[in-house]
Amino acid sequence: MIKYCDNSEHIVQLWSEAFGDSREEIEFFISEVSNAKCLMCYIDGEPASMMHLVDCVVNGEKLSYIYAACTADKYKRKGLMTSLIEYCMSSGIKVCLIPANDSLIDYYSKRGIDKKIEINSIVFEQSEDILEYLFDGYNLSEPTALRS
Repeated sequence: MIKYCDNSEHIVQLWSEAFGDSREEIEFFISEVSNAKCLMCYIDGEPASMMHLVDCVVNGEKLSYIYAACTADKYKRKGLMTSLIEYCMSSGIKVCLIPANDSLIDYYSKRGIDKKIEINSIVFEQSEDILEYLFDGYNLSEPTALRS
């Protein structure tokens, strides 16, 4: 089942497993980010995969920036992230993201997030502290962002 989640325990559980961030760091992001929601995939009531959708503007167009996209280890390779992406697309949500590494460029491109854009074309209305989260954590040979 895919639905929007405001249960911080579910978010912390997945995020900390996937990225190793502390509870304090995650809770800071959750409490301080504005214009964002967490889309969660549940299996038998258990949080299995998620992505944050943060409002942004790219070249004058409103989009949702995918951030902290992750899947619990025991549910990896079951198509859950693809399901979340498809949910966005079928709901008319236009998305963008900065892939964490080069291999994810191909992954997201195959799922319709395939148009390259400049990273600095993504504009957020967020505090400096939150901007550090949103623009941190990628390791690309050629810094680039993708959009649907």
